[in-house]
Amino acid sequence: MSANLIVLALATQQIVIPLGPPPAQVERARAPIEQAGPEWVQACGGSTEWDQPAPPVRIHGNTYLVGTCGIAAILITGRDGHILIDSGTEKGADVVARNIRQLGFKLSDVKYLLHSHEHLDHVGGMARLQQLTGAQLIASPAAAKVFATGTNGGNDPQAGMHKPFPAARVDRLIEDNGTVRLGELLLTAIATPGHTPGALSWTWGSCDGGVCRRMVYADSLSAISSDTYRFSDHPAYLAAFRSGLARLAATDCDILLTPHPAASNLPERISGTASLTNPQACRDYAAAAGKRLDVRLAAEAAPK
Repeated sequence: MSANLIVLALATQQIVIPLGPPPAQVERARAPIEQAGPEWVQACGGSTEWDQPAPPVRIHGNTYLVGTCGIAAILITGRDGHILIDSGTEKGADVVARNIRQLGFKLSDVKYLLHSHEHLDHVGGMARLQQLTGAQLIASPAAAKVFATGTNGGNDPQAGMHKPFPAARVDRLIEDNGTVRLGELLLTAIATPGHTPGALSWTWGSCDGGVCRRMVYADSLSAISSDTYRFSDHPAYLAAFRSGLARLAATDCDILLTPHPAASNLPERISGTASLTNPQACRDYAAAAGKRLDVRLAAEAAPK
């Protein structure tokens, strides 16, 4: 073959330069806050109804909001399984379950159920979620007594104000500063009695790539009671209330979440009209609760 023919043959061949294996496909974030946050606000329209369905929202990293418009439920996901804090009401538990499925997670991968405070609007659906997930319920000693019967005891400031809810099996007790570990997930309990005797707040770390935040799910901390209850008549309970506020105020806290989303201005924060992060959020939240408690005690001391 002549030299000219060889050059022509080479010129017409497709030259392929190996570049190695194709890059791994990056998994898209599920319900990213930039999109799902405004969708949540639009779906709820300012409603705080306990059972009104709301879409799930990825708050940060592996932390998701999966509750209703008026009641939060928090899902923390991991390679070895997931942890869910709060269930909503018995009806709301089905909204929570649907949101978990919508995110693409299996209910059977939820291994632990945790709680904020032991009232029906936040834990009335625990028995339902136990049935759906097979998860273990971890509770404070005071809350465990309520789960056993579904009825708040006489030491609850709101005793007699709520209807009973389905009893749930408690698999493990946890005290102040106790931890729940599941693979790489580690949550720490903060005893914050006051709104109820068994109330817990929770703190954990959540990372999105190289951006890590300290997450805190702080209990309601409001001094609400029946007409006959006086906080000033229960000095030991009052001291525990204030002690919990102090521990919460001292907790590292980048992103604050609360059982009632509106209590921490969450609708504005997930929609982008207010900052999601605030390192002083827990301190400010606890201080505001302390001021409300002071107002309540002053009202109790005022002459009738």
